[in-house]
Amino acid sequence: MDTDPQPTARSADGNSGFLILLVVRRYKLVTDSYPGHPALDVAVSHAALGAVARGEIEGLIRLHVPGPVVAFGVIDRVQSGYAQAVRAARANGFEAVERLAGGRAAVFHEQTLAFAWATPEEEPRAGITERFEMVAGIMVDAFESLGIDARIGELRGEYCPGKWSVNVGGRVKVMGVGQRLVRGAAHVGGVVVVDDGERIRDVLIPVYRALRLDWDPRTTGALADRAPGLDNEKVSTAIIAAMSQRFELVPGKMPSSVLDEAHGLISEHLPQVA
Repeated sequence: MDTDPQPTARSADGNSGFLILLVVRRYKLVTDSYPGHPALDVAVSHAALGAVARGEIEGLIRLHVPGPVVAFGVIDRVQSGYAQAVRAARANGFEAVERLAGGRAAVFHEQTLAFAWATPEEEPRAGITERFEMVAGIMVDAFESLGIDARIGELRGEYCPGKWSVNVGGRVKVMGVGQRLVRGAAHVGGVVVVDDGERIRDVLIPVYRALRLDWDPRTTGALADRAPGLDNEKVSTAIIAAMSQRFELVPGKMPSSVLDEAHGLISEHLPQVA
């Protein structure tokens, strides 16, 4: 997916078919995680997006290991079964949070990787497709480097369906992605399922039942199902290597100003249900 809706030059990669920018952007790469505070994890992405939009910090990419959460989208929150879905998530050992991007309920746990990319954009709406394409392409390149048959596209019956999902062999979804736009910036975030895909299936069955969503549990899976021995570290290393082909990455820590702002946003990402 493109980072720049108005690049000065482009070239087409004849092997992959994806557009590659000749103008390389610089992003801070952060791996900070807050698994014990799920709503803070989401609030940090919210605060980072705002800070990037205001020009207070440079563009930022966060790749980290989350705690067990079911992240609900805007549409989920207006469904009659939302409160029941939240209770179902908690009964299965997952906290419930309300995420930045749209889409339907998605699952994160300790054998997944969460990613959040906040990028300054003068016209964020103009680059929606390019950003989706860029992120999906990065993930495909990363997974292929690990010997996995990775493909872009929505599977029939997949959970939290999306055109830019990444699957393995046209059988199971292993990456989902969504966007949030604000004036001056865009946020692209999602999840990569490294291992323990069954845990995702087991919690989504009661959650999706409560939300009255049809889906096929057989579409859930993990990278390690097709390449035994993969773990978070190996997959994270592959993703960072693929990102480095598109961006200049500068490792760093989350700015304290973003963390301070995030604490004040926590309540916006907690379900307002009993």
